[in-house]
Amino acid sequence: MEKYVVFGKYCEDAIIKREPFREQHLKRLKNLKDRNILVTLGPTKCTKYLFAIFNASDEYQLRDLIEKDIYWEKGIWINYDIYPWVQAF
Repeated sequence: MEKYVVFGKYCEDAIIKREPFREQHLKRLKNLKDRNILVTLGPTKCTKYLFAIFNASDEYQLRDLIEKDIYWEKGIWINYDIYPWVQAF
């Protein structure tokens, strides 16, 4: 497994728009974390951007994981970039 950093952007008014989907989203994230796929994920303090670290076999697998999330499907996350990451320590 490789480590990847994900930077993305939330839609306008994401805090309000995410509410109907938040429980489903958090449940899925917990499942990914329990399976050691997700290391961490969350918004920046201004709630405009997201930051995450994932373990995945490749970038294609990670894109698939991201795009199956309800936040992506419902337009809460509106874009993202993936960067392979080397953990120094």
